[in-house]
Amino acid sequence: MQLAQRLESIAESITLAVTARANALKKQGVDVVSFGAGEPDFDTPLPVKEAAIKALLAGKTKYEPTAGTPEARKAISEKLNRFNRLDYKPEEIIVSVGGKHSLYVSFMAVLNPGDEVIIPAPYWVSYPDMVKLAGGVPVVVNGDPANNFKISAAQLARAVTPRTKMVIINSPSNPGGHTYQPAELAALAAAVAPHKNVWVCSDEIYERLLYAGQQSCSWAALDFALWKDRTITCNCLSKTYAMTGWRIGYTAGPRALIDAMNKLQGQMTSNITSFCMPAIVEALTNPAMETEIQTMRDAFEKRGTRMWQLLNQIPGVKCNRPTGAFYAFPSIAGLLGKPLGKTGAIAKDAVEFSRLVLDEVHVALVPGNDFGCPDHVRLSFATGMENIEKGIGRLAQFCQAG
Repeated sequence: MQLAQRLESIAESITLAVTARANALKKQGVDVVSFGAGEPDFDTPLPVKEAAIKALLAGKTKYEPTAGTPEARKAISEKLNRFNRLDYKPEEIIVSVGGKHSLYVSFMAVLNPGDEVIIPAPYWVSYPDMVKLAGGVPVVVNGDPANNFKISAAQLARAVTPRTKMVIINSPSNPGGHTYQPAELAALAAAVAPHKNVWVCSDEIYERLLYAGQQSCSWAALDFALWKDRTITCNCLSKTYAMTGWRIGYTAGPRALIDAMNKLQGQMTSNITSFCMPAIVEALTNPAMETEIQTMRDAFEKRGTRMWQLLNQIPGVKCNRPTGAFYAFPSIAGLLGKPLGKTGAIAKDAVEFSRLVLDEVHVALVPGNDFGCPDHVRLSFATGMENIEKGIGRLAQFCQAG
């Protein structure tokens, strides 16, 4: 039996083996400290859960409009206007099955075979494969670790070719933990603006998780009149409201794009779970949510600062201070090719390093290979301070034992 050729261009995640091994150890009763979680360790706020429960009990279990209920799209529109300074009408918004689905459907609606998509590295693992599935060609531009992994306007300008169709900007970043400031985004925008056929996909799912005085800025808000018809603004409720399992994402953009996405989504999934629609309204309109967000953000900032401090105390490890999201992304280049741990084993890249760390000291890291940086590892600080102290303490012992 022959499967679709498109699958041949898609790589299996090399982190799956590490994850499987960590789960196997846990089942054996081993005390594994995991830094792999890409989701808040806080619970969804109670009023949001109650809104969904009320809707479910009221019989909101039937089909809804593919793009989302009028009430949900209106709440998103008002949030974008209030918080992001973006004047998108409800009909210029579509609700999809999580942020990942929002991105994928937008790529499918915009890209043609051979279109180039500029992706700054380190990048979220799914960007390149999503682009390939949509027929596009990923063009990776490496961010400078000395500049907290951010690419420069000069780099972006050099990467644009007549085949460029899209630029992806993810700020705050998964996995880099970095944030582009408004002036930095404006410089990047100036490099792209002359190329009228180039879209910008602004992935803003970590927009409320900012630290060290960073400012949030939506790409389209730099100059809404200029960028509205060329920007795909993607977001979700997963990170800000601790709703990863709810699978609620949304995209705002020009009407033609949203209509095209609606057509595609109608053939793929139709609407998201219908009784989750009132939860969107509750999350985005209840003023009490601001306290919930601030509590989570403050906890993440303290954890991220502590993780950053501890990592930089390990010889051979260099880590930039996280300014957004909930990830530290340290370089382990100084440890590769050297004896490590009690056995003196040698790792050539982050995959081997992560495997050795998991097997010897039972700490689960995410290798940077899938993020475009094979000499880095990602650690999530969406976990308790006790785990951070214990896990990085074990990591330090491993790195110094060689």
